[in-house]
Amino acid sequence: MADRDPSFHRTALRDGVTKVYPRIWRYALSLTGSRNEADDLAQAASLRAIERADQFEPDTKLDRWIFRIAHNLWVSEMRRQKVRRGNGLVGIDLVEIVDPRQSAEMKAERRELLQAVLHLPEAQRQTVVLVYVEGHSYRDAAMILDVPVGTVMSRLAAARTNLSQKLGQRKGARDAG
Repeated sequence: MADRDPSFHRTALRDGVTKVYPRIWRYALSLTGSRNEADDLAQAASLRAIERADQFEPDTKLDRWIFRIAHNLWVSEMRRQKVRRGNGLVGIDLVEIVDPRQSAEMKAERRELLQAVLHLPEAQRQTVVLVYVEGHSYRDAAMILDVPVGTVMSRLAAARTNLSQKLGQRKGARDAG
């Protein structure tokens, strides 16, 4: 009986959303580049998931479903902003994700890598975060982004090339200085 009761599903889903919320927020941060906008997007995705609990298929992965909701909300928001701003780009403010266990050198390297990732083209940035940060498989990332697996692989290869070039240029400039 409980598995047919919508309030039971909504409660179970709410518990699941609470568990994956930090990962959804981190993904939202990678999309928006802003803590405030990440808060809004993660909350909107979580709320949408709870509101549409009846659409969740219990034999699928909850995190993948909510990541897809967040992605779709972000794409919709970008379309609205393009219309409002006349195709202007949304700026990214660099944020610090604090880990007290890291040395000063590791923090600097992490900040440099984060900055480089945040400056990747949006499609590459989304794919990098889903696969390398969130640990999704190529197949799961393809489902979340609604693209073929080959596209995920191509975006990751391009992102690795871009990051290698950007980080290599910065390292060379530091070594020369």
